[in-house]
Amino acid sequence: MPLYLTDEQAMVADTARGFLADNAPVAHARALRDAGDSAGLSRPLWRQLGELGLNGIMIPEADGGLGLGHVEAGVVLEEIGRNLTPSPFLQTAVAGATALRGAAPELRERWFPRMVAGEAVVSLALDEGARHRPDAIACRAERSGNGFRLTGAKRFVAHGHVVDLLIVVARVDDAGLALFAVDPGQPGVTRAAERLVDSSFAATIALDGVEVDGDAMVGGADAVGATLAAVRTGAAAELNGVAAGATAMTLDYLRTRKQFGQEIGRFQALQHRAAHLHSELTAARAATLKAQQLLDAGDARAERAVAVAKAAATLATTLAVQEAVQMHGGIGMTDEHDIGLFMKRARVLAELGGDADFHADALARLSGY
Repeated sequence: MPLYLTDEQAMVADTARGFLADNAPVAHARALRDAGDSAGLSRPLWRQLGELGLNGIMIPEADGGLGLGHVEAGVVLEEIGRNLTPSPFLQTAVAGATALRGAAPELRERWFPRMVAGEAVVSLALDEGARHRPDAIACRAERSGNGFRLTGAKRFVAHGHVVDLLIVVARVDDAGLALFAVDPGQPGVTRAAERLVDSSFAATIALDGVEVDGDAMVGGADAVGATLAAVRTGAAAELNGVAAGATAMTLDYLRTRKQFGQEIGRFQALQHRAAHLHSELTAARAATLKAQQLLDAGDARAERAVAVAKAAATLATTLAVQEAVQMHGGIGMTDEHDIGLFMKRARVLAELGGDADFHADALARLSGY
């Protein structure tokens, strides 16, 4: 597979780039934070993305979406990362759309049109501890009549305090992990919001004997795997966008900041560091695109590629934001300058779906070590 975008994919990228740069730049995220916003996202902006058709990228055409794939979703996420846009796109249009593909017709008819229109926010409730450890999930789904009873707790559920639908990963005794569609407003569900380091919001969610019917189980172990792969490649794409945004800001600074009578970008030491960073970012973007293409093709090699992409994007973006702050000097350490916002967002995304060490270990295990 060639590692470049098709004309159609480039058109999606251009649409997202222009819209987000004009309507949701970095200043938008800062304004939400400084205004004391308690939602962590803009519903009007979410509806505007729906009007552009971007929210339906991964929703099947039969359900009112565009029926496209991970590559197209990835180019949107890269622009979201570049602008630090506070958007539920990754959780709703990527994770939610993937998880609900196997849902009963009634659920699909109820949620997919609202997701496409930007009227609903969906979020994956997965992690239970400080680290991403899917194998250690303790949330239980016990059979109860014609349905299930969910008991457990989830942490770091993105937008969890304002979502319209939760996709809960729980352990069914005789079937392993499975996905459940849960109304966050029903009895037994409690939510507590907390602000993360990047000023976004996540929630701790407690499930105390929450009763759901049989159709609420929207997928088994295969669906869990597909949803995790979607989250991880999506996070990698957004990380690449964060790195691109931070690097562009840094290069502009190198071209304008003067010391000893010349632009600091003329100093060879900084040129070497910028060149090294460029090579790392190029490799990470290529690894991410490869993973997206393999997922879209249903290739058996996709699992390895996803691990490589998330690890590579995490490491490259960490390098990018660290170099960005250092090259900005003292001003880079202040909250008044936007460059620090990129570092904070990169830190949150690095943990989402597993950090670099998690995926290095996963790749080693897949290789027989």
